[in-house]
Amino acid sequence: MKDDIFEKLVLNPIQNSIKTFADKCAFCINGKLYSYQELGNVIERQRERYKRSKNNLFPIEIHDDIKTYASIIALWMEKKGYVPINPNHPQDRNNDILKQVEIANKEDIDSLAYILFTSGSTGTPKGVCITRENVGYFMDSFWKTGITVTENDRCLQCFDLTFDVSIQSFLAALTRGACVYTVPTGQVKYLSVAALIQEKHITFGAMAPSLLAYLRPYFEELDASSIKTCILTAEACPIELIKEWRQCAINADIYDFYGPTEGTIYCTYYHCKTNKNILADNGIVSIGKPLTNVDAIILNEQGIPTTIPEDKGELCISGGQVTIGYLNNPDKNETSFSTIEYNGSAKRFYHTGDLAYWDKSGNLMYLGRIDQQAKIQGFRVELTEIEYHARQFYDNKVQTAAIVFQNKQNLNEIALFVEKESESADSLIKFLRSQMPSYMIPTKVVFIDRFPLNNNDKLDRTILKSLI
Repeated sequence: MKDDIFEKLVLNPIQNSIKTFADKCAFCINGKLYSYQELGNVIERQRERYKRSKNNLFPIEIHDDIKTYASIIALWMEKKGYVPINPNHPQDRNNDILKQVEIANKEDIDSLAYILFTSGSTGTPKGVCITRENVGYFMDSFWKTGITVTENDRCLQCFDLTFDVSIQSFLAALTRGACVYTVPTGQVKYLSVAALIQEKHITFGAMAPSLLAYLRPYFEELDASSIKTCILTAEACPIELIKEWRQCAINADIYDFYGPTEGTIYCTYYHCKTNKNILADNGIVSIGKPLTNVDAIILNEQGIPTTIPEDKGELCISGGQVTIGYLNNPDKNETSFSTIEYNGSAKRFYHTGDLAYWDKSGNLMYLGRIDQQAKIQGFRVELTEIEYHARQFYDNKVQTAAIVFQNKQNLNEIALFVEKESESADSLIKFLRSQMPSYMIPTKVVFIDRFPLNNNDKLDRTILKSLI
């Protein structure tokens, strides 16, 4: 299974779609339709280009066009990997990535499907190496969730190609003969997504909760009844957002998927079958159970796996989807991976840095980043709890974000951001005091009309912190 799983579950199905659905739409990009036959023709032209190179890894400058998607598939067909380069990102950062790719090619790295570069604590981007086998195992896991896509589906792709959910967004479609509808560049993303859902009758799509929250004011007028499957991913998802979205996307099966880049797109999932009895903690929806090709454990404060319900600790993952490691970064590899006894054998686990616990039903409850825990006046504080109570005050109609900052005496304080027009915070603070101990009460409340999002449609906490 190891050697042929990528061919079996990725390349062969795409080639079958090109052959079987030649005249059907493969992509709709900026309103222009491209058939599977046209996609296949562009792939073949790109394959000829890549055959002439001895490199196993290619940087691709990503654009919202058929050539970009065809280039990715062409490289895979030539048993080569790609590194997406966004020309709108800082040039120094892109140059750093290109240098790392150049070094990697000299080392004759093979078997990679892609490398995605994420932020690094030293300021240097770190490359997450994902193999063909990792992607094959992911596709196997994905279909075993019970989600289905057919040639009649219209699938949304609204993620930047430097973010791995974009890969699921086009692979789920292309391996089943469906059409991928991409979000036009240079436009307001959430408005473009709304337009695609309503005008193109999107049936399948993955979105970040923060992006969906931007659509919240339009839920009453937006017709999303065409959506049959909706995945919410990339960040913690508030339960009330799902409940309100279901009243708009009335026919949708809604899933909450979780996964770090190091685990190949998604690692766990939770099916929100109805608005009743959705599992949540502090208003954040459960991330459910591990995918088929993933093992998950919770390490307690002593670094020991725990299965005790509600025993909190770091979520660690293992299995066929977990990356082989970071590109030329032995120090990071040493701190991020470890061998742990699991079910009678030693397994290599990735430490996600996320705080979670198993509930009594065997589902994982997500509590945020471990670094979102803060010591305030000697007490350990989970920022997600503060955010939860603040949302409660506003009847779950607004987004909130709690940020730790240091005051002039280098002591930790809490700032609370509220996505709302500016107003007096007195009533909010009074309510919070009735719900939480004094050391958890924010010392600053900042109202902001629109929360900033990063390129992956996640809340940009770095920008928020700069506003304190």
